[in-house]
Amino acid sequence: MASRGNRRLHRGSRYIRYDGGPDPLAPPVDLTEALDAIGQEVMAGYSPEHAMREFLRRGGNRRPGLDDLARRVAEKRRELAQKHNLDGTLNEIKQLLDHAVLEERKQLARDAMMDDGDRALAEMQLDSLSPSPAAAVSELSDYQWQSPAAKQDYEKIKDLLGREMLDQRFAGMKQALENATDADRAAVNEMLQDLNGLLDKHRRGEDTQADFDDFMQKHGDQFPENPQNIDELIDSLAARAAAAQRMRNSMTQEQRDELDELAMQAFGSPDLMSQLGQLDDALRDLRPGENWGGSERMDGQEGLGLGDGTGVFQDLADLDQLAEQLAQSRPGSQLDDLDLEALRRQLGDDAAVDARTLQQLEKALRDSGAVKRGSDGELKLSPKAMRQLGKSLLRDIAETMSGRQGARDMRQAGAAGDRSGATREWAFGDTEPWDVTRSITNAIVRTAGEGGLDGGGVRLEMADIEVQETEARTQACVALLVDTSFSMAMDDRWVPMKRTALALHTLISTRFRGDDLQLIEFGRHASVIEIEKLVGMEAEWDKGTNLHHALLLANRHFRKHPNEQPVLLIVTDGEPTAHLEPDGQAWFSYPPDPLTVAHTVRELDASRRIGAHTTFFRLGEDPGLARFIDAMARRVDGSVVAPEADDLGAAVVGSYLGSRRGGYGGFGSGGGGLDDLFGGRGWGLRSW
Repeated sequence: MASRGNRRLHRGSRYIRYDGGPDPLAPPVDLTEALDAIGQEVMAGYSPEHAMREFLRRGGNRRPGLDDLARRVAEKRRELAQKHNLDGTLNEIKQLLDHAVLEERKQLARDAMMDDGDRALAEMQLDSLSPSPAAAVSELSDYQWQSPAAKQDYEKIKDLLGREMLDQRFAGMKQALENATDADRAAVNEMLQDLNGLLDKHRRGEDTQADFDDFMQKHGDQFPENPQNIDELIDSLAARAAAAQRMRNSMTQEQRDELDELAMQAFGSPDLMSQLGQLDDALRDLRPGENWGGSERMDGQEGLGLGDGTGVFQDLADLDQLAEQLAQSRPGSQLDDLDLEALRRQLGDDAAVDARTLQQLEKALRDSGAVKRGSDGELKLSPKAMRQLGKSLLRDIAETMSGRQGARDMRQAGAAGDRSGATREWAFGDTEPWDVTRSITNAIVRTAGEGGLDGGGVRLEMADIEVQETEARTQACVALLVDTSFSMAMDDRWVPMKRTALALHTLISTRFRGDDLQLIEFGRHASVIEIEKLVGMEAEWDKGTNLHHALLLANRHFRKHPNEQPVLLIVTDGEPTAHLEPDGQAWFSYPPDPLTVAHTVRELDASRRIGAHTTFFRLGEDPGLARFIDAMARRVDGSVVAPEADDLGAAVVGSYLGSRRGGYGGFGSGGGGLDDLFGGRGWGLRSW
């Protein structure tokens, strides 16, 4: 019995397209790639809003973006315009007319019973037909056909015209009225009369929903769109009528004249055109915002009939609307504006799925708190997004250090030491001791939430485990000085500098919370800067490298933390060309003035007296800069690293970790002393 029941159920089931919102089987949206890409754009100086838009436009490694969809829309539009021409109906009428005349000539030649005078008159009438199909059809309206086949073809012309005219306004009418009877045509005429009456009543504001329901009950089978109210009906009719008008606008004057003359003979009566003209006038009044005046050049090889052509012009309108939606160029545009049904209709299911995924991605970026709108209305990277981006940068640095120096993952750094009292979720590679109490509590809470405590026991899962954090035995006071002069941006070192600062900030704020990090940017002036501001900072094209001012700020930071190990990290690509005057103004000179060098060296000596471990990160291959940095490092017993821009983050993080272990990053300074550097210039450095 159960088996038969299952078979009955199987026979009665069917599959339909899912149309209930987002795909319930789709995997969750992964924001990692998006946030990384957005972060890179922000660090390059773009706003988060622009960065998010650019990512959505480009798409990801395995996800097409808006640009790809826009390209496909443009290709579809170009294909439609280049494939078709607007002679389809006229050519079909001409073929029917030529065939009718040919069959009539054959019949005249075969008919031996016909009077010779009548035959000659008929042949003369056929010979004198106008080359214009419209004029020829009109001239044959009173002709006495001898061939039944010829007469049938001639009548098809009138039937074809009527069906094409209706198909322009009501999609599918051409096929529905094929071989139609007089009763079918009368029903269509009645529908047009009722429709015009309903629209006229609506224009006067006198219609009701009951009027619409009565109309649909009577004529609803002729409206497959199944509108639910008068406005939906008008929207549908107006969109198609406007497409028909654009098609007419795209024709030559000769084509329009031919069709106008032929149209008066549709179904053998001018009544149809009168009703359709009244309908067009009403729709134009009710929906003036439709594109009634556009046109399109159609010079392909495949002829379009009036009905099919109107459908193509509707497709072109759909594609134009989709192109505008995909461009997201209007203020306040969002991907929710995308018409997914139109996209599916024009490009297929895959395109609609891709667009829906982008919509979900945009929504997830906003809802996750990764980007937030500030008080000024602009989107900004949230602290959560900054942390995630920083962790991603640290992973990249860890891989670099592991591959080139044999270093272990950043999670291992500073693990040995006293317990801080804090705990965190276990991550792969952690060696810190488990916090058993917190781990078991997490498992109990999770199991209770799942309703599994009733005699089922508690099962410990990896997500429940927390480890006890430890602090290094020595705390560090870190100053990272980053050059923000114009040459950093000019030589493509701007983004690597920001990546480095964010990676170090993330490492210290998550793994070495006892250390005090201060970020200092220096161009013509220097200033202490928050990581969020540095990441979003645009390139400043102001000349000047005021290392003196930056060192003043760093030493002030060190003096505020006298019991911590000072670590000085300097990232620069140029010699100091500015210093701070007593009145607070920056003094600039290029080439570097001896006074600027003296101020800089004096403040660097102050860092040495405080006990700072100093590492210079020299960017670029300028020999003068190399000599100067080497001399500065040797003077304070510091280190010099000359990394490629892409390796800057690994170099700085590695140096910081080395300084915390009591070393100097493992790099030698090399080069000569300050006297060797400036001896040839006669600047008398021994007096400093």
